[in-house]
Amino acid sequence: MRKKILIIDDEPDVLTFLGTLLRKSGYEVSEAVDGVEGMKKVIDDKPDLVCLDLLMPEKTGIKMYREMKKDVSLKGIPVIMVTGFMTPKLGHMDFKKFISERSIPAPEGYIEKPIDKEEFLKAVREALGA
Repeated sequence: MRKKILIIDDEPDVLTFLGTLLRKSGYEVSEAVDGVEGMKKVIDDKPDLVCLDLLMPEKTGIKMYREMKKDVSLKGIPVIMVTGFMTPKLGHMDFKKFISERSIPAPEGYIEKPIDKEEFLKAVREALGA
């Protein structure tokens, strides 16, 4: 059975790039353009992994991530944050603190834009435990 991955990003080019990359790697892919649509698809489809953009209209990736991790039926779904939100002051570990609260764990992966396809696929395999 192929693993299902949901990509949530408001940039069409990112959806196309990641979707193509994941499909060519043998995954089943669905897409959403914001956190509202993404949350509905997570609830309805229960994907094996969510690739989530940080900054989006309607509902941010941060808010959606926190909602997922507080929901008993969704909190076990691994999440890879895919974002261009990076400054010299906000490094990788600080980013995880920024996303998380005491009761919410850090995302299983973090990939910066522009996306390196090998790094991304490695993060996907690790998040899926493959």
